[in-house]
Amino acid sequence: MSQHKSLQGASGIVVKRNVLKRFERVAILKKRGQWKEGERVSGLRKTKPDV
Repeated sequence: MSQHKSLQGASGIVVKRNVLKRFERVAILKKRGQWKEGERVSGLRKTKPDV
């Protein structure tokens, strides 16, 4: 899938996304210590992207 030209710049994506994919949310929760290996991946708590 290609990206719309308004989202691309010289260095890639310029617009900050505020919706994360599941694997990104799990990685953030692991880093915070709020998710452990083997827990459910559906119904994850809300997370904000790290800046």
